[in-house]
Amino acid sequence: MAGSGGEGWAIWVVGLPGSGKSTLADGLRDALTARGVDVELLRMDERRKAYFPEPRYTREERETAYRLFAEEAARLVRRGRNVILDGSAYKAAMRRYARALIPRFAEVFVHCGLDTAMAREAGRPAGKVMADLYRKALERRKTGRDFEGLGEVIGVDVPFERDPGAEFVIDNTALTREETLGKTLHFLDTWLASV
Repeated sequence: MAGSGGEGWAIWVVGLPGSGKSTLADGLRDALTARGVDVELLRMDERRKAYFPEPRYTREERETAYRLFAEEAARLVRRGRNVILDGSAYKAAMRRYARALIPRFAEVFVHCGLDTAMAREAGRPAGKVMADLYRKALERRKTGRDFEGLGEVIGVDVPFERDPGAEFVIDNTALTREETLGKTLHFLDTWLASV
């Protein structure tokens, strides 16, 4: 599934926190690996700590982190790697930047209603990402209370910008994980056959 001339491809799975994008990215990696496709998964939550060992989650830092994320993926693709990027990338310009760097690039937008994303995210344990992002962002908006390490929360403080040029959009609000994965794999097979 690598491209001609030794170049690979990249797909960027984007959407609100809690939309199911990380679950989908994991499923894509596992399904492709089971097919014998060599694929690398880059997660923004992990890479941000590599770019900024003590992240401050400012707007400027986020912009830089997404630029570095796209550039890292582009380097891997040039070396013949197939890459799945997992990161919200709330600004359409972030995805357009990656598209400009990577000849075989597709955006997979996991659409999910904000209420559903909030409910899913509320059940997520603390880990690489602060737990209960939405509740804390809403409380901050209402009361002014500061939460250390809580930057702008997509869907509350800043909107997610939809890109009409996205190669694949899936509404994950009511689908099962298996349905979302199956439909996305079908898109990926079709897309790879055409690029």
